[in-house]
This record gives sequence, structure tokens and C-alpha cells, in this order.
Amino acid sequence: MGLKLEIGAQMSGAEFMSRTEEWKTYRTRFLVRAKQINQPLTFTDPLGREHCGRPGDYLVESSEGLLRIAPREIFEDVYVIMENGQSEPPICLPPDTYGLRI
Repeated sequence: MGLKLEIGAQMSGAEFMSRTEEWKTYRTRFLVRAKQINQPLTFTDPLGREHCGRPGDYLVESSEGLLRIAPREIFEDVYVIMENGQSEPPICLPPDTYGLRI
């Protein structure tokens, strides 16, 4: 039986948690390499998309070697650093693919 709320009904987070289905645990599916940037960074990826980052954001490299910028708040909420030796690093494209020195 689903939870039925009336429009405009107020409910605290604790009350909502106790009245809804059991919590499920999730994790991200992909391993990435990342480094926090300390100055503004803008680049265009091989697909023609422009990426812009501010100091504190993260430069993220996927297992396919694609780079993107992740805002600090989102990155630190989603990713947990892996201890050395827990996983193999992603396969990387040569650094000059983007013309970046990282």
C-alpha cells in the first residue's frame, strides 16, 4: 500500500521515513580518477562540449578517458576516495587529447 499525501500536507522528515517503504542502499556504478582544481579551468571535450570549473571543483576522468568538471558539492556527495590498491586505475587517453596539463 503506497503512502497517500494530500496536497499541501506537512510531514517531518522523520515521519516520512517511518511511514514509507524500507530504505535501499545505492552506490555509483563507475570508478573515476579525479583531482581538485585550484584555479578556474575551461576546456572543450572531443565531443565539442565546453566544460567550466571554479577553484574547488573536480576534474574527473572516466574509464573511457573522457574529462569533465564536477561541482565540488556534487562530487563530494557522490564519490568516496578509494584506498591505494583497491582498484585498477581507469584506462586513460594520452594527456594531449585535450591539450591540458593536469
